[in-house]
Amino acid sequence: MNKIVYVEDEPEVGQLIAAYLGKHDIEVIVEPRGDRAEEVVAREKPDLVLLDIMLPGKDGMTLCRDLRARWQGPIVLLTSLDSDMNHILSLEMGANDYILKTTPPAVLLARVRLHLRQHVATSSETPAPQLTPHKALRFGTLSIDPVNRQVLLSGEQVALSTADFDLLWELATHAGQIMDRDALLKNLRGVSYDGMDRSVDVAISRLRKKLLDNATEPFRIKTVRNKGYLFAPHAWDL
Repeated sequence: MNKIVYVEDEPEVGQLIAAYLGKHDIEVIVEPRGDRAEEVVAREKPDLVLLDIMLPGKDGMTLCRDLRARWQGPIVLLTSLDSDMNHILSLEMGANDYILKTTPPAVLLARVRLHLRQHVATSSETPAPQLTPHKALRFGTLSIDPVNRQVLLSGEQVALSTADFDLLWELATHAGQIMDRDALLKNLRGVSYDGMDRSVDVAISRLRKKLLDNATEPFRIKTVRNKGYLFAPHAWDL
C-alpha cells in the first residue's frame, strides 16, 4: 500500500480525499498545518506529498520549496486556486504537478498513481551522472565553464540558478541537436515528460531572457515545433 501525506486545513476536504484514496489502497495521513508538515514527512516517509496552498503556519508554495530542498519524492499541489501564475510558480518551487480541487476524483487518483509509478521507476534506475569537470565550452561570445559553473556573454557574467545552469549545459553539450522535453526532464530530473509539465518551457524562457535571445523569434535557443529545443552553436557570434 502506498502512503501519502496530505497537508490540508479543511477537515471535510481532507477526510473526503483520504477516504476516496483509501478505497484504492493508498493510505493518507492528513496534516492540517503547513508549519508541521516537514516533521510529519520526515517521520512518516511517504511515497508522495499532496499540498494545499492556503495553509496556516506555512503556505503550500513555501512548504513545497522547503521540502524539495531535502526530499526527492513527488510533490503535488491540490488547490482551488485556478491561476496560471500559481501553476508556474509551483513548478518553479519544485512541484511535480498542479491539480485543481474541482478535478474529478478518478482523474486525481490517476495522476497520483502516475507520479507514484514514475517515482518507483526513477528510484530503481541507476542515478543520473552528476556534472563532471570539463573544459569550458565556447560559442562565439558565449563561454560556459562547468568547473566554476560560470557563464560569460560578451565578457559579462550571467547570473544563473543551479537548475538554469544545468539546463544550459545540457543544451550546449548537445549543440545543433533537437532536445525534446522528455530527454531534458530525464537527464536533468530523472522523470519522464507527462504531456503537462511546463517547467522546461518556463526555464527555457528564463534562459533566453538572461542570454539576450529574441523573445518573439528566438534564434539562439530555438523552438522546433512539435519536437523540442535546439541550441544554435553559431548564433553567438552576433
